[in-house]
Amino acid sequence: MTHPPITQPPVPQPPPTQPPGNHDRLGEAVRTRRERRARWQREGERSLGRNLAMIGALGWTVVVPTLGGVFAGRWLDRHFASGIFWTLGLLVAGLAVGCMFAWRRMHDE
Repeated sequence: MTHPPITQPPVPQPPPTQPPGNHDRLGEAVRTRRERRARWQREGERSLGRNLAMIGALGWTVVVPTLGGVFAGRWLDRHFASGIFWTLGLLVAGLAVGCMFAWRRMHDE
């Protein structure tokens, strides 16, 4: 009488490691955080005036491309007699560009 061969349970494999790019980004984030904390400890809290100036600058960073898109869209709509097609499209594009610029500025700050 022959018995079936005894099989071993599968050996659990370690979870796959994250690609090296994630470790680099994590290290960069940690360095940036340390630099910001050291700068805050060295320079202290920003003044209310400086914070208000930053808010105003961010507002203009969003408003100027948006208005540029509206004006360019109105001109194109008048030139091609297309209703509000270009105005709406360029308004959205200008708003997206302005928000991107504001995001970059806040990220750099």
